[in-house]
Amino acid sequence: MQFISTRGGMNPAGFTEVLLDGLAPDGGLVVPEHLPTITADVLENWRTLSYAELAAKVIGLFATDIPADELSSMTARAYGPERFPAPVVPVELLEDGIGLVGLSEGPTMAFKDLAMQFLGQAVPHVLSLRGGVLNILGATSGDTGSAAEHAFRNSPGVAVFMLSPAGRMSAVQRAQMYSLTEPTIHNIAVRGVFDDCQNLVKELNADAAFKAQYHLGAVNSINFGRIAAQCVYYVWAWLRVTDVLTPEQRRAEHVSPRFSFSVPSGNFGNIYAGHLTREMGVPVRRLFLATNENNVLDEFFSTGVYRPRSSEYTYATSSPSMDISKASNLERFLWALLGPEEFKIRWAGLESSGEVDLSAHLERMHQHFGFVSGSSTHQDRLAAIAEVHAEHDRLIDPHTADGWTVARRLAEPDETVMVMETAKAAKFEATVAEALRSPIPSTPDIENLLALPQWVEEIANSANTLREIIQKQAL
Repeated sequence: MQFISTRGGMNPAGFTEVLLDGLAPDGGLVVPEHLPTITADVLENWRTLSYAELAAKVIGLFATDIPADELSSMTARAYGPERFPAPVVPVELLEDGIGLVGLSEGPTMAFKDLAMQFLGQAVPHVLSLRGGVLNILGATSGDTGSAAEHAFRNSPGVAVFMLSPAGRMSAVQRAQMYSLTEPTIHNIAVRGVFDDCQNLVKELNADAAFKAQYHLGAVNSINFGRIAAQCVYYVWAWLRVTDVLTPEQRRAEHVSPRFSFSVPSGNFGNIYAGHLTREMGVPVRRLFLATNENNVLDEFFSTGVYRPRSSEYTYATSSPSMDISKASNLERFLWALLGPEEFKIRWAGLESSGEVDLSAHLERMHQHFGFVSGSSTHQDRLAAIAEVHAEHDRLIDPHTADGWTVARRLAEPDETVMVMETAKAAKFEATVAEALRSPIPSTPDIENLLALPQWVEEIANSANTLREIIQKQAL
């Protein structure tokens, strides 16, 4: 398996090469040169595998330059009982037509752990073969940062420089990051929004000399290693939902799928993994893209017009990890939608004018790629949290509530929609308590976490300031 850049300026490279680099050298995002295929027979052969075993199979479709036994060892460590309770990802139909895929059982109580724990095994493995060090430069809107820092906090030869938007994360999210004391963990709060943090990461990665001198790498969803690991739980969830079907019903499902996924979406990485899984052959009917009030992606998949917004027009909402108005991973989908040549033309137009009209491709987005979309408000989130608690005795976080809201709104009578959980409700106690009109029970672990001292360096939205920090503290 070889990877190329969406922007066409990169020689084909293997999985282990792109794993350390994140962005392509030309500033684009790496994509598979050709997608592997997952057939019905393959899915049936995978049905009895554990999550770690399935992860080795799915990631192995992309990581063909890692020997199968070594990859199996990595996934066994990444998804072992000391990090995730069995079955790693619980899947439950709560009622006819809707269910939850539990993605928040990991160390930081968020779906990002499922990809980051794999990277925490794979990146040191590659470094051990090549020698050298890696300074991870990342941006987080809430959960990526803590997942990355907890995955790499004890990794030899790896340091983490994590940017977060000052004052825009929950108390638990801040505590999970800012309380870490390892000298290789550097938390940097940027006075701005997530998009500002993400732009700083891209700017420094685009500086080839600086990137090479300071051995910069990325673990945001721009890193394809994360996307590969996220594909696993879509396959796993499909297998678990269809476990109850007879072989005849499973064959019918391949001909006319009725299972769909509803995915809370900010940077488009999670749902892009679902898109790849569907394109590889897992019979998913539709992909419901759920946004909050920062509904740039909903606007795009509803109208065909992609119009990213600037920082001043990015709202602070009660689902803060989705307060994003410029989704990096959409570039990968546009490349697949348009093809390499038209993509170059349209991308240049987007960069010059600030928007691109792809309404002529809207039907194909819906019919061929299966995308539908919707947005959710604060009141919608409160109602969804209250509904799931009252009817199913389950607590969901505000981002999952966005996914639940859109699933409820768009699901058709013959369709089962699985909502992809994003985090534990305890990470967003204030909003959940508002929805339930009563405090939610805390735990000793949460109380102890919030009581820890915190360390963070706050800076202006300045690439030069960030460069100075990295120059002083990089490995």
